[in-house]
Amino acid sequence: MIDEFAKEYLHEELRWIRGVMLWKLDGLSDEDLRTPLTGSGNNLLGLVKHLSYSAARYFGEVFGRPFPDVPRWDDEAAWHGEHEAAEHESREDILAFHHRVWEFCDARIDELPIDAPGHVPWWPQPDVKLFNVMVHILNETNRHAGHADILREQLDGATGLAPGD
Repeated sequence: MIDEFAKEYLHEELRWIRGVMLWKLDGLSDEDLRTPLTGSGNNLLGLVKHLSYSAARYFGEVFGRPFPDVPRWDDEAAWHGEHEAAEHESREDILAFHHRVWEFCDARIDELPIDAPGHVPWWPQPDVKLFNVMVHILNETNRHAGHADILREQLDGATGLAPGD
């Protein structure tokens, strides 16, 4: 049985790694945040945008409560720009979206039991529980925090999980 301790532990880890991701943006210019530093075009602001969309889908649509203004998982055309900060999207716009998404996600996590059923149609085994989704998003955010660490290091040499690391 998965208990409330596991739920709270995972939720705290999600909150912490979200803070790490946002710290990666601190002190950088808009140009730095948008600069693609890999062959695939990754940039820091695009990573935050992507993680926001991903969290909104997983904690919303998967549990029958879609987040407003986030295209459905099967709308492939809408996914196209999800990893990029478009010219018309300001840093403030993307960060405001990020905060709205995580307020929504935190509320879903708080209201649902850890074994609440969900459905992830794009997974091979689509019937899941909140526990599975929390672990997945924690893993994905940690993975992208590693990407962000490399991108930030290329920009100004800063690495780690917080200032001074």
